[in-house]
Amino acid sequence: MRFFSLFFAIFPRTSHSVVVLIIAAILDYLIGDPWGWPHPVQAMGWVISRCTQFSFKHFDRPVTQRWIGVGLGIGLIAGSGLGGWLIIRSANLLHPLFGIGLESILLASCFAGRSLRAAAEAVLQPLTTGNLNQARSNLSLYVGRDTENLSEPEILRAVLETVTENATDGVMAPLFYCVAGVFVPSVGSVPLALAYKAASTLDSMVGYREAPYTYLGWFSARLEDKLTWLPCRLTVITLALLSGKPLHVWSICCRDAIKDPSPNSGWSECAYAAVLGVQLGGINWYRGVAKHKPLLGDPIHPITPVQIHQALQLTRYCFLIWLAISLATLILLRLNLHLFLER
Repeated sequence: MRFFSLFFAIFPRTSHSVVVLIIAAILDYLIGDPWGWPHPVQAMGWVISRCTQFSFKHFDRPVTQRWIGVGLGIGLIAGSGLGGWLIIRSANLLHPLFGIGLESILLASCFAGRSLRAAAEAVLQPLTTGNLNQARSNLSLYVGRDTENLSEPEILRAVLETVTENATDGVMAPLFYCVAGVFVPSVGSVPLALAYKAASTLDSMVGYREAPYTYLGWFSARLEDKLTWLPCRLTVITLALLSGKPLHVWSICCRDAIKDPSPNSGWSECAYAAVLGVQLGGINWYRGVAKHKPLLGDPIHPITPVQIHQALQLTRYCFLIWLAISLATLILLRLNLHLFLER
C-alpha cells in the first residue's frame, strides 16, 4: 500500500492514464459492448443518419453536398472529442474516482476487440453445425456484401476479411489515438479516441465512392484514410514481427496490398493473410453487382475456423504489446521527468 501511495503521489497524471488504460482494456476483454447498452457510436450514427437524410432531401448539387460532407466530418469529429472532454471533466469535478470509472467505460467503448470475437463466433457457431442459412443471416449483420448464396468457404473468407480489416480501425487505431491523446496537453486519451471513432463511423456510413454518397462522403473517406495510415502500418509491422518472418510478410504486403484501392484495409488484410498462409480477396456481390477485390496472400492453407481464431489471437497479441509499450513509456517518461526535477 505504501508503494502505491508513493506512486500516485509522485506520478498523479501518469498513474491516472495508466489506471484508465488498464481498466478499459480489461472491460473490453471481459464485457465488450453489452447488448442494449447505450454506445457513443449509436449517437454518432444517429447524427450522421439525420444529416445525410437532410442533405439528400434538400440539396442535390454535388458542390453543395461536398461542403455539407466537410461540415459533417469536421463537426462530428470535433463534437465527439469535445463532448467526451466535457463529460470526463464534469465527472472529475464530481469525484475523481467517478471520473476514472466513466473515462474507463468511454475508452473501453472505443475498443472493439471483444465485439470482433463475438461477431466471428456468431457466424462460426451455426456454420460448425451445418446451419448455412443461419450463418449467412448472422454474417449479413456484419458485412455489406450479399450473403444469401454464399458457400461455406466464402462465408469463412468473409469472416476472416472482416476480422482482419477491422483489427486496425476497430482495435489498434483507437488504442494509438488514445495513447497519443495522453501526450496532448489538456486533451487526454478519451477525447482523441472518440474523435477517431467518429471518423471511422463516418467512413463506414457515408465514405463510399458509389452514389448516393459520392460527394457527401468524400471528405470523411479521405480523412479516415489519413488518420488510419500510421496505425495500420504499425500494425502490419507488429504482425510481421510476431510471425517470425518479417521480411516475408512485408514482401507479400508490398506485392499484393498496393493493388487494393483502400490504402489501409488491403494492408491490414494482406498482413494477416501472409502470416496465416491463406489468400483473401476475390469476387464479392453487392446488391446483385459483382465486384472483384485483389487477391491478397498465397493460398498455402484453406481458410478454416482455426485461421479465424488465430487472426483474433494475433490481434489480441498486437493490442497487448502496444498496451504494454504504451504503459511502460508513460511511466518511464514521468519517472525521468521526476528525476530531472529533483536534480
